[in-house]
Amino acid sequence: MVLSMNQPPVVIVTGSSRGLGRGIAETLAAAGYSVVIQYHSNLDAAQEVQTACQALATKEGQEFLLVQGDVSLAPDRDRLIGDTLDCFGRIDSLVNNAGIPLPVRYDITETTEESYDRIMNVNLKGPFFLTQALANHWLAHPNDSVIPDGYKLIFIGSVSSYAASVNRAEYCVSKAGLSMLNQLWAARLAAHGVLVVELSPGVMATDMTAPVKEKYDKLIEEGLVPQGRWGTPEDVGKAVRAVLEGQLSFSQGAFIPVDGGFHLRRL
Repeated sequence: MVLSMNQPPVVIVTGSSRGLGRGIAETLAAAGYSVVIQYHSNLDAAQEVQTACQALATKEGQEFLLVQGDVSLAPDRDRLIGDTLDCFGRIDSLVNNAGIPLPVRYDITETTEESYDRIMNVNLKGPFFLTQALANHWLAHPNDSVIPDGYKLIFIGSVSSYAASVNRAEYCVSKAGLSMLNQLWAARLAAHGVLVVELSPGVMATDMTAPVKEKYDKLIEEGLVPQGRWGTPEDVGKAVRAVLEGQLSFSQGAFIPVDGGFHLRRL
């Protein structure tokens, strides 16, 4: 395949109909990327993001493809990659953002297998096998990226990978597993020119955290976040853009906090 470096790079952002994923998609649209907006079930929300991205587009040839699916299901993962390749002919980057919260926060002594399985299937199994499928495609097509320094793989993790919440045990375990995925794929793909990093958002203002806003407003006021504010989807979008634009080209496997200093250990 003969590629033109003037073509907008193509980025899949899973779970991009809302929250952090939407912020990432819109930031990349404004930066000149074509974005695959993967969503689970809310078509109206996905179309709203598509319209917003079209309005933000800055380069000729940018496209914003909608693909419905559940990342925990193999046929849906295959369709996501297949539809993207059918539309664009290549995939320059994958942002593994899709994840679900707990519908009910149970103490770890009461965690159910049903809740555990659902969280792990979406938050960990999904990105594991979606990455596997795309990595195999990239290994078979090593020179197809229009990004000069090669393919990029980004995991959107969470401070919950290391900050224990006993009423969200299965969520914490899923995010800790995602951190290991970052390391595993970074080690496997480094020699093939694929940059792999994990971005770790902190307390972010999204629909997922809306039910606990009052609780975290108080904690932030008391100093939980050194920078003294909620994080935003745009904060994460900017970090994704920096990675894609090669600003961290010698940071293979890096764990990068986007948390206003939450990770700092203070006395």
